[in-house]
Amino acid sequence: MEAADWDARYAQSELVWGAPPNSTVVEHVYGMERGITLRPDTPGGELPEHPRALDLACGEGRNTLWLATHGWQVDAVDYSQVGIDKGRTVATRLSRSVRSRIGWHCADVTDLAAAGITGPYELVLMVFLHLPAEQRRTVLRYVADLLAPEGTLLILGHDSINLTEGYGGPQDPSILFTPGDIAADLGPAADRIRIRHADRVHRPTEGRDAIDALVLATRPAPESAVEPA
Repeated sequence: MEAADWDARYAQSELVWGAPPNSTVVEHVYGMERGITLRPDTPGGELPEHPRALDLACGEGRNTLWLATHGWQVDAVDYSQVGIDKGRTVATRLSRSVRSRIGWHCADVTDLAAAGITGPYELVLMVFLHLPAEQRRTVLRYVADLLAPEGTLLILGHDSINLTEGYGGPQDPSILFTPGDIAADLGPAADRIRIRHADRVHRPTEGRDAIDALVLATRPAPESAVEPA
């Protein structure tokens, strides 16, 4: 779908995806901010107050808003201006301190450099972002380089077998993927990122379960320098 198609879809109802965050995101991200060793990268070597997250294809911002309320500084990116505007509207119900932690960006996720999106990030979400395989590989490898040491990349989307064994989701097999596809996409970046979880997730729906592909990857911390004897 093009940006105009998503604009039209988001304009038709209050919230297409509902207000609560994705349950799989919550399961794997909840409490993560408390275990992060923050980077001393601010002027004067002071620690930043909040870890940074990037939410790709944020839509109406349900995951972005949840992250911000849990202490994350979030860059939210989507090419639907209507979706971004709806996210901003929902954010007005939250405190000023939470709103101040969100940067909304109407931009193409396949050209994040042009949008001024720069790391490092302690968390990158790529949730239900479905692209043709070559574009997906390009985006994945780009955002892998945006991760801070020990940062996490979470990819979640409709699995290829959802077409025949699951329910709902896109019906174009060329934009679906498996956990193995994501592992292969990230293969050339193996020296910079390590996959620590890759599996299928069954998600209850009004019909039979939908089947999602989930991959969690982490950028290793640099090895400590060894003082010469």
